[in-house]
Amino acid sequence: MEQGFQYVLQKLKSITTEPGCYLMKDHEGVVFYVGKAKNLRARLKSYFFGSDTRIFVQYLEQILADIEILVVRNDVEALVLERELIHQYQ
Repeated sequence: MEQGFQYVLQKLKSITTEPGCYLMKDHEGVVFYVGKAKNLRARLKSYFFGSDTRIFVQYLEQILADIEILVVRNDVEALVLERELIHQYQ
């Protein structure tokens, strides 16, 4: 399976604009970050094109190998799913 930062940038082009959650995975497939979004594509783009200034974002190119997307029907479902996923991967 192809993985890596460039792979993720290519994958970003086909990610939906629907609400949902995303799991950021390292090169070993380990989830290191769980997030939610009203618009998955827009939220994920913010990590790669400068609008997210949190410290860990600077290191994504080194550690990010894949992003798993989970689409839901609305923001409330995304919030509930995010909480469940955080507990699962904590």
